[in-house]
Amino acid sequence: MTLPPLHIIVNGEDHHLMVPANRILLDLIREDLALTGTKEGCGLGKCGACTVLLDGRPVHACLLLAHQADGCRVDTIEGLADPAGTTLHPIQEAFVEKGAIQCGFCTPGMINTAKALLDENPTPTEDDIKLAIAGNLCRCTGYHKIVDAVSACACGSGKGECHG
Repeated sequence: MTLPPLHIIVNGEDHHLMVPANRILLDLIREDLALTGTKEGCGLGKCGACTVLLDGRPVHACLLLAHQADGCRVDTIEGLADPAGTTLHPIQEAFVEKGAIQCGFCTPGMINTAKALLDENPTPTEDDIKLAIAGNLCRCTGYHKIVDAVSACACGSGKGECHG
């Protein structure tokens, strides 16, 4: 059986792979590229744990075939910190500072969703934030601290700078 070629840019790095046509993006990220920050929760696109950014848009990696991302840019939680891994992204810092992380399972998907929101709308209202993260389930924090963390990254939040 011949495997179809796939070209994908993950966290800024080009990958040319041969993967089965039925391979989902989540498995490609976790198994083929060994980026395990992206989690599989439900496998049905209902929990948001597997949310990654596909050309800047949040998508559930458990629902997308890897070949649907051919030629696209995919950003995972590992790609948010600086390349050396010494400095967290401001959204990651805000999640830590605001106590928006408990078990951490939903955090990568939640942060990617927040980044997409802030990239599109740098001054979201609390309702905008709640609507954006509605597809991401958290069983620990009750969402209040998550909304606070995203709000802290908005332009004009008093932090002195936009989320970057």
